[in-house]
Order: sequence, then structure tokens, then C-alpha cells
Amino acid sequence: MLLLLAASRPSWMPIYVAAATIGSTVGCVGLYRLSQRAGKRALARFSQSKQKRVKDLIDRYDVMSVLVASLLPPPFPFKLFVVSSGVFRLNLVRFTLAVAGGRLFRYLLEGYLAARYGDHAKELLAHYYPTIGIVLAALIVIFFVGRALLKQSQKREPSGVESQL
Repeated sequence: MLLLLAASRPSWMPIYVAAATIGSTVGCVGLYRLSQRAGKRALARFSQSKQKRVKDLIDRYDVMSVLVASLLPPPFPFKLFVVSSGVFRLNLVRFTLAVAGGRLFRYLLEGYLAARYGDHAKELLAHYYPTIGIVLAALIVIFFVGRALLKQSQKREPSGVESQL
């Protein structure tokens, strides 16, 4: 829908992107809340292996896993990340920011391409978006891992006065 609207009225693309981002984020928060109340029953429709893989990713990378998942195009199982976030009680504010940030970037890219290339945007997205999504996800992971490593190394370094003694 975003592609069609942005292609037909390019000047309104920011409004369409904002509406899509808000709608997606509100929907994800609703599903998060339902999953939080349902507990493990909410995960029943997903295979045990997928549940374990997503739980491991959430345990290891926290909301960064949700951010990356929100960027990737279908058929990536984003809904499983949303449901798992509710079941495992990720911080709601951080979850919401991760979903909103990921969706905003994704919808801005889609909206821009639709406004710029019109009907050809769908073909461009079908061809390049999986690669763009994976590269962007990798860059986000590299950024956060690098930041965590930098913080660890700063904690290990003694202050200037102590190292001189």
C-alpha cells in the first residue's frame, strides 16, 4: 500500500511513511501485550526449534534482535520476535523504540524508492531489498558489538594516576 500511495503522490510520502510506522508500531505493541498476558501459550503455533533460536537471539542481543528483525522483509518471521518479546518480557519502551526505528527506516526506504521510481520501485525492492536489509542488519550488529567491546576495554583500563603508581 505504501508503494502505491507514495508512487501516486510523491509529495505525501513522508505522511504515508509516518502513518505506516505508527500503525505497525502500535500493532506490534498490541501483539506484545497480548503475548505478555498469554505467556508461553502465545508461542504454541511456532515450532520449538524456531522458538529456541529466537529466545537465544533475544537473550544474547536483547532489543537489538528486534530492531534487526523489524528491518528485514518478508518472509522473515518478525511476528515470532514480537510474540517472543512479550512472552520473555523485554522492556516495553526499548521494544517500542526498536520496532519504530526499524520500521521507520524500512518504510522510508520503500517510500523514497516509490516516490523516486514510481511503478519500478516494486521491482527494485524485490531485487535489492533483501541485500540492503541484510547489510544494514550486519552494520547494526557490528556497531553494537563494537560499542560493547569498547565499553569493556574502557572498564579494564586503569585511570591515569593509578597506572603511574
